[in-house]
Amino acid sequence: MSEKVVLAYSGGLDTSIIIPWLIENYGCEVIAMIADVGQGDDMPEVEQKAKKTGATKVVIEDLREEFVRDYVFPAVKAGAVYEHKYLLGTSLARPVIAKAQVEVALREGATAVAHGCTGKGNDQVRFEHAFQALAPQLKIIAPWREWTIKSREDAIDYAEARNIPITASREKIHSRDRNLWHLSHEGGELEDPANAPLESTWQWTKSPKAAPDKEEVVEIEFEAGAPVAVNGKKMSATALLGELNDIGARNGVGRVDLVENRFVGIKSRGCYETPGGTLILTAQRELEALCLDRDLLHYKQGVALKYAELVYYGLWFTPLREALDAFINNTQQNVTGTVKLGLYKGNVNVLSRKSPFSLYRTDIASFTMGESYDQKDAEGFIRILGLPARSQAWLRQQLEKKGEAVGVRS
Repeated sequence: MSEKVVLAYSGGLDTSIIIPWLIENYGCEVIAMIADVGQGDDMPEVEQKAKKTGATKVVIEDLREEFVRDYVFPAVKAGAVYEHKYLLGTSLARPVIAKAQVEVALREGATAVAHGCTGKGNDQVRFEHAFQALAPQLKIIAPWREWTIKSREDAIDYAEARNIPITASREKIHSRDRNLWHLSHEGGELEDPANAPLESTWQWTKSPKAAPDKEEVVEIEFEAGAPVAVNGKKMSATALLGELNDIGARNGVGRVDLVENRFVGIKSRGCYETPGGTLILTAQRELEALCLDRDLLHYKQGVALKYAELVYYGLWFTPLREALDAFINNTQQNVTGTVKLGLYKGNVNVLSRKSPFSLYRTDIASFTMGESYDQKDAEGFIRILGLPARSQAWLRQQLEKKGEAVGVRS
């Protein structure tokens, strides 16, 4: 009996040629697992394509709700953004896909899993770290690290020589990844960071120049840090994100052009469209500013950076990420309320923030003096705060009188 290999299959150029390559080089049965994370593909069509290219079985896993609820929203609560801009759309999808792939492999009695990630990118780490964390007994096959194919053109040649139907062409220069959270673009004119992206590169969001001339107002409601309603209507995680994607996209919101540091040490350039995610993160931050005290908010900003790194590096299935989630969930207990945003030609303005757990007190923040704050108290506070500075100044003055060096550490 031949070995069974479960391939994470998308129907794109790479995975289309991997099925026959695995059969030719490993003599194995290939089970194609198609993960639906909201990429908008015609799943029956992708299934038929996998079968035509040699898959003995196709398994379609609908991961949309799990993806948004258990991966995207925890990252939102964490405030995870990589290198100031990237909302981690591809990074967050990989662990949920890898987890489903492992489950299919164990269920089908497969001995190996395979992926179509290149040896230059982050995704190989994300998939393979997840495989090792969840089922270390499974063999991992990474064709891009084994075969002689070096480029997209080589891959197209391989497909054409075997009459494999592909949608990629020599003129279609961009590599794209889409799910419910984002759409990414790489390659083509983007390979040179000196080039501006072509207008045709953007596929989802309307150009801010062509967006409506009237501001659109949207209200997002949160419970314990996670969005639960849009404009007063409660929705499932996927429906809510879909609604905000539509609203953000038609107003030109969510475009990012980024030169980033890959985990493998290469700098790369990509463009990302995250319309709904931009609205959610903007609103969530505003609600945190209202509901978290200063020290907790500031400490959590450092945690957010670490969380973003873990996600980007493919270290989702780690004790550290789980421990950080416990901390983050604790911080989000009172992050409940509504935020109203005004959208206009790519801009997002905060119009209103409301929470039953707001720490903002008008009687204290107001310029009008009241009983809640006695200005005289500030004098003692500042005197105590300045004690170390006064001590340093006193010592410096004494040394200067003696004509000694003044190299006093501050």
